[in-house]
Amino acid sequence: MSHATQSQNWLARATLVVAATMAVGCSSSAVGTGAASRPAPERTRSSTLTAALPCCLEAGREVAERYRATGITRRRFTHDELWATLDPIVAAPSLRVAEIGRSIQGRSIKAATFGSGPTRVLLWSQMHGDESTATMSLADLLGWFADPAGAQREMRDQISRQLTVVMVPMLNPDGAELFQRQNAVGVDVNRDAASLATPEGRALKALRDSLRPQFGFNLHDQNARTLAGNGGKQAAIALLAPALNAQRTFEGARINARLVAAGMAAVLDREIPGRVARYDDSFNPRAFGDLMQTWGTSTVLVESGAMPGDPEKQRLRALNVVALVSALDAIATGRYASTSPAAYDALPMNARQAMDVIIVGASVVMPGHADPFRVDLSLNYDEPVARLHPRVREVGDLRGVVALDTISAAGLFLHPQPSMLTEQGGYYWLRIDAPAAFTLRRGADARSEVVRSFPAESRGRRER
Repeated sequence: MSHATQSQNWLARATLVVAATMAVGCSSSAVGTGAASRPAPERTRSSTLTAALPCCLEAGREVAERYRATGITRRRFTHDELWATLDPIVAAPSLRVAEIGRSIQGRSIKAATFGSGPTRVLLWSQMHGDESTATMSLADLLGWFADPAGAQREMRDQISRQLTVVMVPMLNPDGAELFQRQNAVGVDVNRDAASLATPEGRALKALRDSLRPQFGFNLHDQNARTLAGNGGKQAAIALLAPALNAQRTFEGARINARLVAAGMAAVLDREIPGRVARYDDSFNPRAFGDLMQTWGTSTVLVESGAMPGDPEKQRLRALNVVALVSALDAIATGRYASTSPAAYDALPMNARQAMDVIIVGASVVMPGHADPFRVDLSLNYDEPVARLHPRVREVGDLRGVVALDTISAAGLFLHPQPSMLTEQGGYYWLRIDAPAAFTLRRGADARSEVVRSFPAESRGRRER
């Protein structure tokens, strides 16, 4: 089948999705590239007066807790496992599901739709197969949308009347199968917006062209070692109203994206102060988020990072629900239009990546050497979110190195375990990238009192 024929097929599928979900009041003339050309839902006086205040924290919490899809409790799951959980949920009369395409290996890419209002919103997740936090959040939102008599009914009904919400929970099912970023042929789908060489990219573009959404949410995960500003806390979530040109001007669809992001930033800051950042807004002419903005869809990028004590990202899952509930309510009520961009503009930028752990003040005891070496060590985990499989990254004077955790070992002696050393001809090396395993003792003698073993840290702490 030719590329052109494939594109026509995906466009036809996407058109069927839109036709099936927009039976009520969707004018195709409603979409433009500027704020003035994009009609907002009617706003009440009360919602306008309270627009400066972040909405929906408690409502979002309730939705996240009550409608948590219990079939998915870990961040690694396959396409089949996801839809085994979703199929009973999306069978509800309030939801419509349609296939918008198939992956390279033939897995179905589906979109679920809620509501039939005049303002159209598109959310897509897991275009990178190993970025699944928001996929879990969308499953929870679908559970809420499926329950007409449940929690936050008035808000749910308002969204249903004013919005047509289309969700693609898993755009890259082949990547999800191996929990890898790329699709089955090794392409980063988020860099395929211009060439549309992949069936996954073509499916998303055809859905966007057929739906012509006024708002979009591009849902991702970012590096777990990213900080919210230099010297800041570990970034839990980063937001971005992507640029629509190389000059990064605020015009067209980006204006409303910035306002929606500001509302999300405000509500998240109440829940995780100091852990919300702003993603780099350099324009990428190959990326879907940037081109969605250029095509006239006010798009917000949401990047889930990591938090202490959250190895399966279940708290981040709930925070995404809170942020998305707030954003959908702001769009449905029109509250976003009178939101100040200050909360977005004030966000610290995503800062340099920190080391996972640094051990300072210890004296390293090496076999064959009478005198210990006074050096610092930094470690990174192979699995930074779950904090598993640490490796040595740097040894020496590490003053000024930023780490998520610091182990103060002043006056103690670090005894490497055999797995941390390489032996050859009776000589020993402590090598960079070696698995990190050691004990901190009171003395240089291997029989001295053990103060701490590593890895054996408590990973259950929860910080704000």
